[in-house]
Amino acid sequence: MRRSREEGRWVSRTTASRSLTASEFPNLYYRGTFSARPEPHSMANKPHLNIVFIGHVDHGKSTTVGRLLVDTGVIRQEEIDKFRIEAEAKGKATFEFAWVMDDLKEERERGVTIDIAHRRFDTQKYYFTIIDAPGHRDFVKNMITGTSQADAAVLVCSAAEGVQEQTREHIFLARTLGVAQLICAINKMDRQEVNYAEAKYNTVKEELTKLLKNVGFKVDTQVVFLPISAFKDDNINKASPNMPWFKGPNLLAALDNLKVPEKPTDKPLRLPVQDVYTITGIGTVPVGRVETGKLKIGDKIIFLPSGKSGEVKSIEMHHEQVTEAIPGDNIGFNVRGIDKNDIRRGDVAGPTSNPPTVVESFTANIQVLNHPSVITAGYTPVFHCHTAQVACEFTELLKRLDPKTGQTAEENPQTLKTGDAAVVKITPKRPLVIEKYKEYPQLGRFAVRDMGQTVAAGVVVDLKKREG
Repeated sequence: MRRSREEGRWVSRTTASRSLTASEFPNLYYRGTFSARPEPHSMANKPHLNIVFIGHVDHGKSTTVGRLLVDTGVIRQEEIDKFRIEAEAKGKATFEFAWVMDDLKEERERGVTIDIAHRRFDTQKYYFTIIDAPGHRDFVKNMITGTSQADAAVLVCSAAEGVQEQTREHIFLARTLGVAQLICAINKMDRQEVNYAEAKYNTVKEELTKLLKNVGFKVDTQVVFLPISAFKDDNINKASPNMPWFKGPNLLAALDNLKVPEKPTDKPLRLPVQDVYTITGIGTVPVGRVETGKLKIGDKIIFLPSGKSGEVKSIEMHHEQVTEAIPGDNIGFNVRGIDKNDIRRGDVAGPTSNPPTVVESFTANIQVLNHPSVITAGYTPVFHCHTAQVACEFTELLKRLDPKTGQTAEENPQTLKTGDAAVVKITPKRPLVIEKYKEYPQLGRFAVRDMGQTVAAGVVVDLKKREG
């Protein structure tokens, strides 16, 4: 699916205006025209789910994704064999499945996933868009974007190493950002120190169960646990003879057991922009996921906070032209009258008749997760909401809450520390689109990051619109 050199250039404003290959560009296929690429299955035949793979670095997320793509026929074995030779030559033996997703040269050389990659695969019941989220600590901001786009998550946790720092952080972010269905794939069961042992699996499962319950997951109804070896193809698409003790589903069966969330098509369009591309002969193409409402060709939309508006000329999803996009669809679209310098990641598209809300300030319920000292009024970390990353000031600490009951424990506290739940007033330092959680959950959740870690997370309960 690579594009030859003479066929034009993709340039992304948010990736330092470099040329892009087809594999780096998740949703559009370019052959000099905005053309559709035939897919083996029509997208209309099956329900669609977005799935994110999360977990600690090197626990096997990308390898699991690569194995799924091979087992479902998306990637041919010859391609994996080619990757294997390349991986061994670079001293990265066993990385061949991971490289299916890690197409950026820098990622291959470092052996980690940097940006969010998108690939499609089909099961008997669904077609999935995979969002392969990075695991390294310095890439958590990209993982936040991926998780906020997901209908369900697969948490990959190594049976050899168990729960690690990012396992904890990713579980909390998944919960905060609204992931309601979780498959816990306990990977690397083939490792010598594990040797497919049920006892080792149960130890990690118990560790994960405790953590999941602590952050609010209903383990009995929202979570499925299963053992796998992605590298050895154990329990991916059929039961493994190496684990006769496990009576539950394989990974593909667990994916087919997921439920499609209700699609809020009755609400006004809200589409956060994840990236903006320039395609020769086409023009500016924003990329993002429809969160609410519908986007149709001919619609008049506005991007906020940028304030630019235009008419939708074309929409593409997974290399197919479509006339309409609904919630959950990851799309690229072209808008008449929009220049590449007019819009940016973090803008939200909505109808001109019911535009997204740019706020002066907002009130939020937050949970302080991990702050080295205390939070006081005036503290200004970076807030990650949908695809936006904006510095925001804690202007007032209104209430400390009892985390068990949600009732007020203290009015106007002077400080907040790790473990506290609170109601706070927040003022963005530059224009930000954010919505009330009860009206638009997808745009009303946020994570707060500072000093390379997630310090808090929360939801918007009220807001003051910015005038003008």
